[in-house]
Amino acid sequence: MAEKTIGILVGSLRKESFSKKTANFLIANAPSGYTFELIEIGQLSMYNQDFDEEGSPAEYKPFRDKIKSLAGVIFITPEYNRSVPAVLKNALDVGSRPYGSSSWDGKPALVISTSISNISGFGANHHLRQSLVFLNMPTLQQPEVYIANIQNLFDDEGHLNSEETSKFLKDVLAAFKAFAAKF
Repeated sequence: MAEKTIGILVGSLRKESFSKKTANFLIANAPSGYTFELIEIGQLSMYNQDFDEEGSPAEYKPFRDKIKSLAGVIFITPEYNRSVPAVLKNALDVGSRPYGSSSWDGKPALVISTSISNISGFGANHHLRQSLVFLNMPTLQQPEVYIANIQNLFDDEGHLNSEETSKFLKDVLAAFKAFAAKF
């Protein structure tokens, strides 16, 4: 049986992004039968509805095709001003257009929010979930994944150094695997 590919979209473009470090942990711990792939979104031009009639930027088609090919999507986002970063919202918009041709339609999703504070990206997590409802992406409800004080969870080489968080994330992946298998 061929492995299924789950895409991971990271909402932070920062070189030392904690969200990207979290993604790397997930990639290294993908459950059996699955391959996790980081999908870059920083190169996507800002969405403009005029592109739907006049032709899209060249990078849109490969991105949309990649999303369509996935068995599911994991979103890992920091919180910017109580919401998702613009780069992540732009990726959602690019993948959802032109209207009626959404690349996201029916893809099972997992939302993980990270934060250097105790609030753990709660606002971004729930704003993202609102968009996923409209995009018809069934989203794992439990366990919810809010990772607080993330700056304390990685060593200087970018490896997760918290056994508790490691176990939690592996349990989340097991739950997402069972959830995604339904679709």
